[in-house]
Amino acid sequence: MSSGKAVEAVTAAPTGSSTTQRRHAGPTTGTETILTEVLADIVNVERVSVDSHFFDDLGADSLKMAHFCARVRKRAELPPVSMKDVYRHPTIRGLALALAPAPVLQGAPAPAQMQVPTHAQVPPPEPVVPRRTSTSQYLLCGTLQFLLFLGAAFLTAAIEVTGYEWVTAGTGLIDTYLRSVLFGAANFLGLCILPILAKWVLIGRWKPQQIRIWSLAYVRFWFVKSLVQKNPLVLLMVGSPLYALYLRALGAKVGPGVAIFSRNVPVCTDLLTLGADTVIRKDSFFTCYRAHDGLIQTGAVTLGRDVLVGEATVIDIETSLGAGAQLGHASSLNTGQAVPDGERWHGSPAQRTEVDYRAVEPIDSGTLRRGAYTVLQVLNVLLLYLPLAVGGVALLMAAVPQLAALSGSEPLAFTSWTFYRDALEASFVFFFGSLLVGLLFVVTVPRVLNLAIKPGKLYRLYGFHYGVHRAIEFTTNRKVFTHLFGDSSYIVHYLRCLGYGLSPVQQTGSNFGTEVKHETPFLSSVGTGTVVADGLSIVNADYSSTSFRVSRTSIGRRNFLGNNVVYPSQGRTGDDCLLGTKVLVPIDGEVREGVGLLGSPSFEIPRSVQRDSRFDHLKSGDELRRRLAAKTKYNTVTIGLSLLVRWIYLFGVTLLAWGAADLYPSFGASAVGLAYVLTVLFSVGYFVFVERAVAGFKALSPQFCSIYEPYFWWHERFWKLHAPEPLLTLVNGTPFKGAMWRLLGARIGRRLFDDGATMAERSLVTMGDDVTLNAGSTVQGHSQEDDTFKSDRITIGAGCTVGVGAWVHYGVTMGDGAALGPDSFLMKGEEVPQHARWGGNPARPMRDDPFAETATTSSAPPLSPARNGVATEWGAKTRW
Repeated sequence: MSSGKAVEAVTAAPTGSSTTQRRHAGPTTGTETILTEVLADIVNVERVSVDSHFFDDLGADSLKMAHFCARVRKRAELPPVSMKDVYRHPTIRGLALALAPAPVLQGAPAPAQMQVPTHAQVPPPEPVVPRRTSTSQYLLCGTLQFLLFLGAAFLTAAIEVTGYEWVTAGTGLIDTYLRSVLFGAANFLGLCILPILAKWVLIGRWKPQQIRIWSLAYVRFWFVKSLVQKNPLVLLMVGSPLYALYLRALGAKVGPGVAIFSRNVPVCTDLLTLGADTVIRKDSFFTCYRAHDGLIQTGAVTLGRDVLVGEATVIDIETSLGAGAQLGHASSLNTGQAVPDGERWHGSPAQRTEVDYRAVEPIDSGTLRRGAYTVLQVLNVLLLYLPLAVGGVALLMAAVPQLAALSGSEPLAFTSWTFYRDALEASFVFFFGSLLVGLLFVVTVPRVLNLAIKPGKLYRLYGFHYGVHRAIEFTTNRKVFTHLFGDSSYIVHYLRCLGYGLSPVQQTGSNFGTEVKHETPFLSSVGTGTVVADGLSIVNADYSSTSFRVSRTSIGRRNFLGNNVVYPSQGRTGDDCLLGTKVLVPIDGEVREGVGLLGSPSFEIPRSVQRDSRFDHLKSGDELRRRLAAKTKYNTVTIGLSLLVRWIYLFGVTLLAWGAADLYPSFGASAVGLAYVLTVLFSVGYFVFVERAVAGFKALSPQFCSIYEPYFWWHERFWKLHAPEPLLTLVNGTPFKGAMWRLLGARIGRRLFDDGATMAERSLVTMGDDVTLNAGSTVQGHSQEDDTFKSDRITIGAGCTVGVGAWVHYGVTMGDGAALGPDSFLMKGEEVPQHARWGGNPARPMRDDPFAETATTSSAPPLSPARNGVATEWGAKTRW
């Protein structure tokens, strides 16, 4: 590569050679002198020319430059430097000029200190004493949460058993069906009312306040939050008028015509205001609370009329958007930010932009259509799905005589070996049969449904075409299959069967990770040679409050996409681009080609660096074919192991279920309730054992290798046999989450509060005491860029907070008491000083604390929405 040759000419030429002498430019200022000394040590050369390009000439990469920034921030005589500064000014001379103090106008008073950078140096904040609870409070909270879980398990068992007995006591098919409908309707009504009733009885009206984590007040908060967010009806309500009705019943002020597509259900609903005709896209957070430094902080979120909120956004507490305002994809509003009426903002934290994210116009659609759609939804559930679920158990009993015999008079059937043989056979048939039927279904039925949808045509929400569109999205986004085939050569064949446009395929063996989603696969195209790390969300549909339209989304050739990229149909990137993790893909301006894009809003970075070209010899020719064949063979065995592990798990669950049925005549519903509890405990023990066994019961070690080396193939196996996410989600917000991470190999301090974080490489993570991890946060110890795999350790100090939707990358160190703001991206190798406040994408020191407290007591008033200097009049400009 040309960049490699440039590096060789500058760094490898003998000292005093004509090439070096001709090209070298020495420092002329004190700032340049210090910067060159620091950089020379980082890139391991004797001297650095102030005109040498960090990446093209010196062979640096983002990890080395992150270390450079960290060292510069430790020099008191220098202004702080961020990674964004480095990418925008990739030479010492350019960087020194950018950091120089602004010139003083003639006649203006002299500044008090000349060494002030243009972005204002951030003074270190005063140390903060973490709000620790006592060990006794911590244990009491966990005990109460476990007792509530036990109560829920046994109560659910009693209700289900009573209902099942009543349904099966019916005479004839019609009587049994009617009883199933009535029992299902009662369950449906109970699921609707219970969270609402619990909220009003235990909480009343939510107010801006602070709740100490692990206190008795927190137990009430957690219980209500769990009921509201884990309600199984949420799956039905997303994208439906039922969502607005549910939020109104919980106390939210929701105007007519609101459309919500995010499954992240708000919790402190009395603090939520949604104006008429507002649209909130999927994967957005607007929960009206956050965790920080040992406290749950609640605050208002106010959206005016006709607001558009993009995908994968985070709206922090005490924020607002005015009437007609827009917040772009992959963006965030931090505490105190207020978007004025009609303005468009994007980025993390959000800033003004001229980009228009409103891609579809509204059309006439009355309330009758919404009402009819809601009624049909409910009737579909009550008359079809719930009776099928209840009656399905009876059909299963009839189809499996051995199971029916368990509920007979013969006690202790589990003492016979035939009990285990029958359970093994039944679990095998059900597991592999359902997988096969499901696979055939998702590659055939959606194709038939797609005949009713035309690209580019405007359709009304809540009609026939909308129902078909949602059915396609739901059926083709099955995580079980992307997880099974992802990180292997088989994923491209699966996606092509779904409807993706991938021809011609240039096989890498890891074209896609285990997580990729879309609105419709039939309008999703990915160019030849493009590789996607994980978490890609292809946006094929655009919505208004009354209409939607599907469009083709095309990603160019020879691209690399990092983690959690939202790619809209209007994306303006072409061939040979690198899209960094959590990047905001531009939808305006010229088509970007041959560059890298990073951040939100995005800016250009080098497409590749010398470090990642080390394994280029493995990417072509006979060597590639040989290694690709070996990788495919290894991945095939991994898929087989994954299926085996999950079948054995289902076999264990089947034994517990059949054992409960065997003991039911003697112990009644208590046997079923006990089976629920034992299933959870078995799940934890089983998957912890599997994951640790795959790793050889040893901690992982930092790696730097090609994806065509056996170590990476093993690491893909390690990912595929991870403990499943639903199991970890079950213990969010409890002391058991920290225990789970420890069992999985992470080194976790005392009193960890984890509200829904994910960790890919658990044993590479070290956390101190009293760490706070918010919902949607990610601690990832690896990256995969252009067929190169890298991993390293992550250290998060005591008392640290990681914000909602924030991302901590590998090689990062956060000092004690540090805080990372919402939706931030803390890049690899960064070092956050103790008690520092960082935020943004990419993260940098913040002028204002992104976690500024909103209240000190429950009666304290919230922060003004105009904290950033923009005032709005919500009462006068919002229609309810």
